[in-house]
Amino acid sequence: MPVTQLAHSPTHTGTDGAPGTALPLIENAERIAPKDAKVLTRLFLDRLTVLEEGTHEYQYARNTLIEMNLSLVRFAARRFRNRGSGEMDDVIQVGTIGLIKAIDRFDLSREVEFSSFAIPYIVGEIKRFFRDTTWAVHVPRRLQELSGDITRAREELASRLGRNPTTRELAGHLNISEEEATEGLVAVAGYTAGSLDTPAGDDGQASGDITYAHALGERDPAMELMEDLYSLAPLLGRLDEREKRIIEMRFGQEMTQSQIGAELGVSQMHVSRLLARALATLRTGLLTDH
Repeated sequence: MPVTQLAHSPTHTGTDGAPGTALPLIENAERIAPKDAKVLTRLFLDRLTVLEEGTHEYQYARNTLIEMNLSLVRFAARRFRNRGSGEMDDVIQVGTIGLIKAIDRFDLSREVEFSSFAIPYIVGEIKRFFRDTTWAVHVPRRLQELSGDITRAREELASRLGRNPTTRELAGHLNISEEEATEGLVAVAGYTAGSLDTPAGDDGQASGDITYAHALGERDPAMELMEDLYSLAPLLGRLDEREKRIIEMRFGQEMTQSQIGAELGVSQMHVSRLLARALATLRTGLLTDH
């Protein structure tokens, strides 16, 4: 439905009673054209900032924002359709959680398009879903399929033999080599991870209450930073010289936007726009190139 038609639809009146704050009543928000959804999203986000949480209009504005922007979730979900794990309905559901987080945290004063802000939240939730629900370690699809055959064959042979089958017996039953059977057994072990609270003693008994968690080193937070910097390096090359300089001053020298404006001889508002554009370019590159 075009925005011009929506302007004449019944409205929800603001709780503050201020004139000009009414929102259009939208039915089937998911069917709003993308161009209209972009305009309406800013309108609803702006209204959401002055509404009292828990009120009928607040819920209406928030729910309509979710419905209007579900296309962003479907767009992000398409990147994961070949992951081979999880139903697409589940991916859409967790992606919607990311969309809701983006709606609750978006700040119109940033002068960033809502879609550019929301996509990282949506993708982050979907990646977390796959991280938490799929294989504990990365296993090639060939071995994932083989591990299923191994599991079924092991159960069948164990029932027939009254004991666990040997690797040779599994290989013979499946008409594969012993080496392939061994690979399949290793893959089976990769589906789930053992608990870090397991006693670390060789005999399975805790020795001084020492677990594997105590024996492992801690994650170095600098490693994640290095990965991010490695991914950003080629993307920074796409920026023009002024954008690179602004990024370096803002995040390298930790200068404020006012200080950057004074250095470049432009207004703080102009610096804000240039910075937002540069960050949007980097964000889009990270999402589409990786």
